Amino acid sequence: MTMHNRWAGAAHLEEIAASMTDIDTKPGDGKFLGVEEIVEEALEHLLTAMFPYHFGKARGRFVETEKRTWELMRAYDALTQALSLVCNCEDGAAVKTEKLIDSLPEILEILKTDVQAGYEGDPAATSLDEVVITYPAFKAIAIFRIAHKLYEMGIPMIPRVMTEIAHRATGIDIHPGATIGKYFFIDHGTGVVIGETTVIGEHVKLYQHVTLGAKSFDLSEDGTPVKGVKRHPNIGNNVVIYSGATILGGDTYIGDDCVVGGNVWLTHSLEAGKTITNKSSGQQLWQGRHEIENVTLDESNSALFI
Repeated sequence: MTMHNRWAGAAHLEEIAASMTDIDTKPGDGKFLGVEEIVEEALEHLLTAMFPYHFGKARGRFVETEKRTWELMRAYDALTQALSLVCNCEDGAAVKTEKLIDSLPEILEILKTDVQAGYEGDPAATSLDEVVITYPAFKAIAIFRIAHKLYEMGIPMIPRVMTEIAHRATGIDIHPGATIGKYFFIDHGTGVVIGETTVIGEHVKLYQHVTLGAKSFDLSEDGTPVKGVKRHPNIGNNVVIYSGATILGGDTYIGDDCVVGGNVWLTHSLEAGKTITNKSSGQQLWQGRHEIENVTLDESNSALFI
């Protein structure tokens, strides 16, 4: 390209850039530029502070407490910087960062139960270390638990950035607003979706491609979805949900000790202790090991085992 053509092309590109500037709504005036990188840095240091023998770079000269302290200092700086983008002032960001860091021992105690659930829930797991280092579900759950704490504190944007970082890395999409009890495990994990208002009890195990979602959205007068309503299901304690199952609706409750089979579509509740599965003629309902006769299938051809 000759110099003349290059400058002529530059002038044309400037016109295009100006037209895009006119179209751009500039919702935050660029204040969120680089926020993902800052949040990702904060997460790296937070995870390493909680699991210094599993994440981060080897720093053999540090004893455990010194290493954790160093990681917390780095996390404090990065997280305060990120929160200052969405908080009214830097002092407010610092206060909220301190509140999150103060909650890390509590988060770590819960994460220990999630590691145990992964080890006990998968015969392929040979050690707790293997669960922490190699299981994508653990990384997604760990980031979710950090993000959920910020969500509870009313922090906008940043919790979603955190869980989307996990989503991109693992294929597991957990909204930071979901409520999830201890001993939570997702086996394989890819394609799992857990919506904002989902409530999950303790000792729950999901497999890949499970969706805990909404039936539909109520719309406001301007046609936009109504915010702040219960849209996603509740899952009780000691529940197993197999791959490809879809459970929808804010009024859908899966009771304690239920099993939801693979590829089951549910938009209604299950009483405690029931199992629902698919077969060639439809889905079946059981009570223990005994199939119920004359079962009325639901709209998805589900049949229940009670």
